[in-house]
Amino acid sequence: GSHPFGGSAATLSKGKVDQVIGAIVDIQFDEKLPKILNALEVEVAEGSEHLVLEVAQHPGKNTVCTIAMGSMDGLVCGQKCGGQQWPHPGFCGPRDFGPYHQHDW
Repeated sequence: GSHPFGGSAATLSKGKVDQVIGAIVDIQFDEKLPKILNALEVEVAEGSEHLVLEVAQHPGKNTVCTIAMGSMDGLVCGQKCGGQQWPHPGFCGPRDFGPYHQHDW
């Protein structure tokens, strides 16, 4: 499947929102956990923007700790996390650092 960052996404077991504290969202999975720095989508109300979460930690108990990359209005515990994951784009190369950061790439 496709996703907002381009390319293809890997199928992932569905998760659910376990805890929300500020921009930190814990997602609990029944099966395989997504890798750190991967992005996940939370299923939101029809007509709303997709909420993308970046996996930051594996604290244990089949849970990942994520950081929300958008508005969390209406996000509640028990809400389903979509079944797609893909690497968050991050930095792509020297052009992303600007003229003051010269590196040998």
